[in-house]
Amino acid sequence: MHIVFVCWGNICRSPAAEATFKKLLHDRELQGKITCDSAGTISQHHGNPPDSRMQKAARNRNIQTSGTARMVTDHDFENADFLITMDHFNFSELSRLASNEEAKKKILPFCDYVSTSDVEVPDPYYGGDAGFEKVLDLLEDGCTRLLEELQKKMK
Repeated sequence: MHIVFVCWGNICRSPAAEATFKKLLHDRELQGKITCDSAGTISQHHGNPPDSRMQKAARNRNIQTSGTARMVTDHDFENADFLITMDHFNFSELSRLASNEEAKKKILPFCDYVSTSDVEVPDPYYGGDAGFEKVLDLLEDGCTRLLEELQKKMK
């Protein structure tokens, strides 16, 4: 099974979601059964590492972000079982990029998996430290619940 986490620029939310999910996979010894990646709906940050503020906040939780920003490709739609979006804008942009209805069915909102009433993972880019902490709280909650759902589907 393969999951792609998607945000706008692929430098804050989606690489942090990827790193959070990978940590859960490692902790539960599921690395060989489920894989994940991250991408963005724009190419503006292509090749850049994750935002340094997100890296620091994640590192404080023992989550190691890595990789470089990239835009979603047709390959992602072909190879992913699910593309998980961080907000409504990313959901609509990804739906627009999908080449057919089958690809659109793979797109799911991340906040469908959080236990809070949040409907979007807010973009922390223009805010302060508290925004990055809020995002990581949502990602840890949602990734845990997403993984539980995926494990049920794999049985």
